Amino acid sequence: MDDSIVLTEVREGVAWVTINRPAKLNALSSAVVSTLRTTLRELDADERVRVIALTGAGQNFSVGYDIAEEVEAGLSRAEDWHVQLTRNVDLSMAVWASNKPTIAAVDGWCLAGACELAMACDLIVATERARFGEPEIRFGSGPVTLLMPFVIGQKKTNELLLTGDVISAAEAERIGLINRVVPAGELVSAVQALAKRIGVTPAVTLRLTKMALVRAYEAMGLRGAVHSNLDIAATLNAAYSPEKAEFGERVSKQGLREALNWRDSRYGKLESESK
Repeated sequence: MDDSIVLTEVREGVAWVTINRPAKLNALSSAVVSTLRTTLRELDADERVRVIALTGAGQNFSVGYDIAEEVEAGLSRAEDWHVQLTRNVDLSMAVWASNKPTIAAVDGWCLAGACELAMACDLIVATERARFGEPEIRFGSGPVTLLMPFVIGQKKTNELLLTGDVISAAEAERIGLINRVVPAGELVSAVQALAKRIGVTPAVTLRLTKMALVRAYEAMGLRGAVHSNLDIAATLNAAYSPEKAEFGERVSKQGLREALNWRDSRYGKLESESK
């Protein structure tokens, strides 16, 4: 396995971008965020590329932003959180506004900031074992790039973001969060086939159609909502709660896995919640 944190391969006009931290469940570290942003900028300008497919190495898409890195950074002021979260939002919105059609190829966990990154893609194809959600509310954080209301609507968004529940791929397809579900062994071939089908369309048509779709959602207030939420998210991440303080303490002393087990024991294990 290449030790690069982001791998890129162009196959038949499809640029496969792989988050490559399988040992960390492809957590989105600051370095991954920066590298993905640079990679996307390069692919947007690459005339060989008709479609961009985003995926994760191993058996998971990503568990979201690197919590251990955030705890170690010791950010406490809202203004410091605003700088950090702005980088994350900029990545999601760069995917959202890419001039190339984008497809998220999701296997395993697709949580928190990674769920937002997938939602920023134009299409999502997932395996039967994929799981989606934004459980960060459970340790005192919240969604950074508020795309979910525009993807699935108000009521289901309220349920998922106020409970932190994680849902199955089948449920995600039912509520319109993703486009289709395929067997695990068929994910790459299914996405490659879909991307090639899209790529047959003239490049200028793809670019202008994508532009029209982006502008339509932004006319509905998507970009304004995202940036308004960014300000609130910075304040939320800086806010004190006993639960958040204990979570951070457990990360420092016991490690992230034990801290997550403690967090989810208050709600029930994530695995038991999947619908």
